Amino acid sequence: MTSPPDARDVDVLVIGAGQAGLSTAWALARQGFARGTGFVVLDAEPSPGGAWQHRWPSLTLGTTHRVHDLPGLPFAPEDVRAPAVESVPAYFAAYEEHFALPVVRPVRVGSVGRTDDDRFRVETDRGTWTARAVVNATGTWTRPFVPRYPGQDLFRGRQLHTVDYRTAEEFRGQHVVVVGGGASATQLLGEISRVTSTTWVTRRPPVWREGVFDENAGRDVVAKVEEAVREGRRPGSVVSLTGLLVSTPYIRDGLDRGVLERLPMFDRITADGVAWDPADGVEGRFVAADVILWATGFRAAVGHLAPLQLRQPGGGFRLDGTQVAGEPRLHLVGYGPSASTIGANRAGQAAARALRRELRPGAPLPRTA
Repeated sequence: MTSPPDARDVDVLVIGAGQAGLSTAWALARQGFARGTGFVVLDAEPSPGGAWQHRWPSLTLGTTHRVHDLPGLPFAPEDVRAPAVESVPAYFAAYEEHFALPVVRPVRVGSVGRTDDDRFRVETDRGTWTARAVVNATGTWTRPFVPRYPGQDLFRGRQLHTVDYRTAEEFRGQHVVVVGGGASATQLLGEISRVTSTTWVTRRPPVWREGVFDENAGRDVVAKVEEAVREGRRPGSVVSLTGLLVSTPYIRDGLDRGVLERLPMFDRITADGVAWDPADGVEGRFVAADVILWATGFRAAVGHLAPLQLRQPGGGFRLDGTQVAGEPRLHLVGYGPSASTIGANRAGQAAARALRRELRPGAPLPRTA
């Protein structure tokens, strides 16, 4: 849908049409919510694909984290070497069409507040919607995080974040400092180091994981993130819990070529590089740099929820499953423990079931659910 539907007052309003939002929409339909009046999905992007349509061209289906099927329609790409920026948006578009999901775009949500009769008022750049319940599925891509360091504004070279990266070739002949210890940092470092010199800097020493990352390990990671959100803390770096799998092709290649030799985080940035202060009698270090690439992750895109005043002192939302604690009609999907493709699928279905019980108590369960 490219124009707003006639119904501006719905049972459930879903914000975001990435993996989390689409899986939630599919589940709401199965739970008996009518498309367009029972639920609507608002998406800020001009076309289907969520954040995937903005990834760098060299990210292929074979090098990214696995893209799990959305519920009800398998993702069966013909070639794992295909750019994810093309294949995943095409899959999302086919999914929206196949299930006739009521996605309205582009609609940018500015704020979510309350009406006098305790509904949610959702203010957007295309008017106002009201809803009995809201599912926030906005992900993190629109909120890149760059830490602050002394001298950052003095640097004469180029600074960019992962969201700005397109190709390693643009850095040929320049020395690039890559900051960050996650999957994106190691993958981009591998690409860039093939065309120019690099330095890798991380806040903590990398944790190399041998073998496979199995379901038991995955459950342990999810449990730790769930503990954080139950306590209202901001979800931390997942890679700090999962480690870096050395069998991943681009990590194995980087280790073999010696480009994944990490330095501790620098203390300050100068006009022409990065520097470490002397410590314990050790002479300070300086690395000249033309580019600083901040592969330092993201924060949850939840600023539009500020009027509800539900943030905890720890900076995050306290959750019970997908539900914001104390607010059974507000759910966060793709946040914290569900911030993965398979996690978002499960969380979307859990949120839809919870909202059917909350909004339609005693109503018979649809046969399709």
